[in-house]
This record gives sequence, C-alpha cells and structure tokens, in this order.
Amino acid sequence: MKNRRVKKDLQASLVLFVLFIVLIILLKTVDVEPLGPQNSEVGLATLNWAVHHVLGDHLVWYNITDILGKIALLTAFGFACLGLYQWIKRKDIRKVDLDILLLGGFYGLVILFYIFFEIFVVNYRPVILETELEASFPSSHTMVTLFIMGSAIYQCKRRIRNKMIKNILISVCFLIMVVTVAGRLISGVHWFTDIIGGLLLGFSLIYLYRAAVRYTDLILKSRQKKNA
Repeated sequence: MKNRRVKKDLQASLVLFVLFIVLIILLKTVDVEPLGPQNSEVGLATLNWAVHHVLGDHLVWYNITDILGKIALLTAFGFACLGLYQWIKRKDIRKVDLDILLLGGFYGLVILFYIFFEIFVVNYRPVILETELEASFPSSHTMVTLFIMGSAIYQCKRRIRNKMIKNILISVCFLIMVVTVAGRLISGVHWFTDIIGGLLLGFSLIYLYRAAVRYTDLILKSRQKKNA
C-alpha cells in the first residue's frame, strides 16, 4: 500500500515538474512581447496582460503576503530548531529523525531554485518596486510559502496526536497557502504565469518530499523486521 503511495507521489511530482518546464519553454517562445517596464519582454503576453489588466495593482496585498511569507520562514526556522534540538540531545546527527533531515535538505533545494531563477531570468515583474527590474518567474514567494506550509501540514499529520490541535494547525497552514497564492496574484507584482509557475514547482517539491519520507519509512521498517 505504502509502496503505491510512494509511486503516486513520485508520479505527481514528475508530472508537475514537466509541466513547469513546458511552461518555461512556452514563456520563452510563444507570444513574446515587450509589455513590461522598460520594454522588458514577457511570454504568453496576451494572457498575462489580460489578467494583469483585469486585476490591476493592489500593493496592500503585496504587504500582506510579505507578512505571511515571514510566518512561513518562521515555521521553517521552527523545524530547523527541532532538528538542532534532536542533534544536541541525541549527540549524533545520524540519530535526528530522517523526515526532519530530509526537510532540511529540501529547504536547501528550494533555496537553490530561488537562486537559479534570480540568475537565469525567465520574466521580469510587471511593475518596478524599487529602482530596477526584478526577476518574477516563478513567484518565489508562492513557491517557498507553498513548500514550507505544505510540508508543515505533512509534519502535523505525522507528529501531532491531539486531533483538535492538529486540525487547527493544518487549517492555519492551508489558509496561509491559499491567501498567499491569491494575494500575490491580486497584488499585481507578478504575471499570471509567475503564479502558475510557483504553484507547479511548489507542489512538485511537496510531492517529492512526501515520496522521500515514505520511502525512508519503508526502508526503516524493513530493517526493523530483519533485526526482529
């Protein structure tokens, strides 16, 4: 049963990542027009401009999602502290729970994706927030918040036994994810496809993390059976 879950998570992750790559190809080749600030080019221009024109700019939502992003980062810091606590208490990093070690590795992967798309720019923002153009694809705010809160939901399901507390925390995490995605789009600081890119990459990483944790669970149970 769990073997099938690993495969399903891997398949979901792969499909989402392939769609993410396809989106990048489309943005670099289809309907590319200089519609952004300083005549910066944007792919799928007709779609992106139509959505941006309808929604407009609402920077109050930029500030709200910025706060939610900081809450997400604090959540990640909390899990980092949990891993550090286990390391100090158990006096061996190999004795830290594997799902926490994997989570730290995936946080690193998220950072690498962020850096990569800051260097290799696909699209620039539809607005200038400071003094110059900024990379906009994928919406790093969407990607980071989705992964942190999505993986936090998975951790809540694994670690919290009290049903009421678990449901409250899961609901809060889910609400932060939804408001961040919607608010980032409504704010007008991203093109529509930036948000879609952040969703695809964020969920792809969530499914990959779940698959990795479930796979290590299977290995540990198999070893325990052999040693029993």
